[in-house]
This record gives sequence, structure tokens and C-alpha cells, in this order.
Amino acid sequence: MDKLRNYDIVFSGQKNGQHDFKFEIDKAFFQLFDTEQEFTEPKIVAEVLMDKHTTFLEFFIKTSGTVNLVCDITNENFDHPIENELKILVKFGAEYDDSEEDVITIPSTDYAFNIAQLLYEVVMLAIPMKKISPNVSEKDLEMLEKFSPKEEVEEEPSSDPRWDALRKLKDKN
Repeated sequence: MDKLRNYDIVFSGQKNGQHDFKFEIDKAFFQLFDTEQEFTEPKIVAEVLMDKHTTFLEFFIKTSGTVNLVCDITNENFDHPIENELKILVKFGAEYDDSEEDVITIPSTDYAFNIAQLLYEVVMLAIPMKKISPNVSEKDLEMLEKFSPKEEVEEEPSSDPRWDALRKLKDKN
């Protein structure tokens, strides 16, 4: 049995209007995807609101919970709160197409929409690029700044004297 089927939202047979769904996202969910995660121990709840219309569906996805991250500075584990939202419009067409950012087209013959990939993306986008533990002291940050490479500002090269000479010749004519 396909484990991703647990994340199907069946819209066929539903009345037009709003319908609520709730999903628990844990380690087992992320094991369904063949990717390496930067976190452990996810405890996340996804609340999905589907607003069914005659010709399209609107999905409002809100995730909240915690994941365990490794601090980039101290290498210690810490719990980090996760919170993110996503709004997606699902319309019906000839074939599946997700080339637009906020619109997904599904075949008009479908009776359900699988939101597993959307849930995965919502959580992954909530993970910060810099993972800094709340226990990092000001002293640690100062030490990091002290030994960090400094950005070099390139000076605008002065004009080439050869070009200046050519411009003078041009201006004389």
C-alpha cells in the first residue's frame, strides 16, 4: 500500500464550501521521501482547510510544531519552533501541471488531491538557513565574528590612461 495515500484529500462527493483536515507530521512522514533532512524528531501538526468551489479548489495549509536542529556554532542539539503557511489553488485541466508557483492543475478525472509534497515543502521552507541555538552566548557570537572572513569591498578601478588619451583625441574632432 502506498503510504502517501494517507495524505490524499478526497474532494469528489464533498459539498461546495470549506472542509477541515488535520495531519500529524512526524519522522515516519519524512522517511517517505528519499532525501536527507537537516533535523530530527519532528513533531508537527498540519491544519488544512479546503475550500471547494465548482471549478477549482483552494487549499490553506498551516503547519506548527517543533524540530530538533544542530546549532551551527556550538554543535549542540536544540528544539526549534516551526510555523509556516501556504495557499494553493488547484484547478482542473487535461493533465497534471505544477509549473506555476501558486496554481496546480490536476486532471479533471481525479477524485482526490495528494498534499504530501506540499506538506513536505511547507515544513522544509520553515527550517532556517542559519541554525543558532538560543543557548549561544554573546561571547560565542563575538568570537565567531572576530574570526569570520571580512568582506572585501572592491574599489571602482580608476580610468585607464590609454582610454583617456583616446577620448581626448575624439573630443578634439
